[in-house]
Amino acid sequence: MISRSPEIALQIRTQQLLMTENEMEHSPFTHHSSQMPAPEAIPHNDNGMKTLGHVNLMVDTLIANATMDDLRAIIRSLIATGSPSLATAFTTAARTRLRQTNAKRIANAHGLFATDSNGLEAVHTPELDKVLASARSLYGAGMGFASLGVLASVVRATVGLRWEQEGSMSNILAVIDADISQALQSCKEEVEGGRANDLTGARDAVNDLWSAVEESSRDVETWGGEFPFDRAANSMELWKF
Repeated sequence: MISRSPEIALQIRTQQLLMTENEMEHSPFTHHSSQMPAPEAIPHNDNGMKTLGHVNLMVDTLIANATMDDLRAIIRSLIATGSPSLATAFTTAARTRLRQTNAKRIANAHGLFATDSNGLEAVHTPELDKVLASARSLYGAGMGFASLGVLASVVRATVGLRWEQEGSMSNILAVIDADISQALQSCKEEVEGGRANDLTGARDAVNDLWSAVEESSRDVETWGGEFPFDRAANSMELWKF
C-alpha cells in the first residue's frame, strides 16, 4: 500500500473526480494492485529549473481567502528569507501579469484633480491614488519605462491648476516628484539588466515625460507658483543613455 499525505490524497481524489472512466484507467494517480503508479512528468521553466506546473489546492485556498495584509506579509517574508532567484522569479511573474492587464494605460487623466469648495485651489481625487498605485506597480516590478507614460499623464494633468505653497496639494505633488525619481531609477536598472529591448521606445518615453515636466514648469511660472518637479527634472538632466 502506498502511503500518501492528506494533501496529496485530496489532490489525487479531486483529479479522479474530474476524469472519465477511460482516463482514470490510464492515469498515474489511480492505484492498481498489479502495478505501481507511472512516474510523474515534472515541468521545467525556460531556465531548465523544475516547476510545479500548478498551484497546490490548499495553497490556492489560502491565496483566495487570505486578506491583502496577510498576503503582503507572507510574500515579504517569503522573499526576505528565500534565495535571490526567488525575488527574480517573483518580479518576472509580476511583469508578465502587468503586461497582460495592460497596466500602463490610463482611462481618463482628467479626473485626477479637482478644485476645492472655493473653486480656487486644486485638490487630488481618489482616482489619482489608483493611477499612482498603477505606476508604482510598474516601476516596482522593473517596468520603469512603462511607468513613465502613466506619470507623464499625471504631470500634464497638473497644468492649469493652482495651489498654495504649503498644503495638501503641494504635499501630493512632492510625492509625485519622488515617484518620478523612483521610476527613473527603475529605468536605469532596466537598461543595466538588459531588459530594455526597445531603446527607441524607451527614449521616447523619457522625452515625453521631459516634455510634460517642461510644460508644467512654464505653466507654474505664469502664475508665480513653485515648480513641484525639481527632483524629477534634475534626475532626467543628469541621466543620459
